[in-house]
Amino acid sequence: MYIPFDLTGRNALVTGGNGGIGLGMARALLAAGARVAIWGSNAEKTEAARADLARGCGDASRVLAFTCDVGDEAQVDDTFARTVAGLGHVDACFANAGVSSKGTLLTDMSLAEFRRVQRVNVEGVFLTFRAAARHMVGRGQGGSLVATASTAAIEGAARNSHYGASKGAVCAMVRALAVELARHRIRVNSILPGWIVTDMTERSIGNDKFAGAVLPRIPARRWGTIDDFGGIAVYLASDASAYATGEQFVIDGGYTKF
Repeated sequence: MYIPFDLTGRNALVTGGNGGIGLGMARALLAAGARVAIWGSNAEKTEAARADLARGCGDASRVLAFTCDVGDEAQVDDTFARTVAGLGHVDACFANAGVSSKGTLLTDMSLAEFRRVQRVNVEGVFLTFRAAARHMVGRGQGGSLVATASTAAIEGAARNSHYGASKGAVCAMVRALAVELARHRIRVNSILPGWIVTDMTERSIGNDKFAGAVLPRIPARRWGTIDDFGGIAVYLASDASAYATGEQFVIDGGYTKF
């Protein structure tokens, strides 16, 4: 019997799953019945997240954790192989790991700073998706690739041109791969978060001047939370989204519409 959103027997990988939006996704995927592997660049934080997720789902065997720098080609390929060895296979891959900008004016920005952001936000998605696609194509059972982009991809984010460029590139990559991989029954989509309470946004959201200017522009009248991304993660990992590919799912409380 077809049961939408049931992930029993499914396996998912979430990069950057040791905190923020990735952690919210991992929680929901586990709650829907999936086994989940999380990747993080900080070993201690990643292990703490694994323990937290295991407690939450009540079954430590359903949660795996690996330390990986997604901007390093050799690390990504090796860690993906270890993920497959641990899970058996990967049905859904969430390329969620990313870095923020430092609020730098274009005229003050160094090439090193520009490349720092592209290395993780663009090259990291490419390397992660390449490893996952090779696995999914070889397995012949289809799958789901999901990239975490940002509303910075579709709006003018002052002092964040390199960040916006990285997220715009991810959205373009997703559209291209959706067409390229459809013949293999692999769907590819992106999620564009607005202002979400995470460690990455803590400084901005905690600034009274910033909050006073931005919060009134959010029709939902609140900041987003990491749990606001659980539903979309489960949807995109499940058969309920079998005919959805190449799409940008904007989750921002209406911010970009106002």
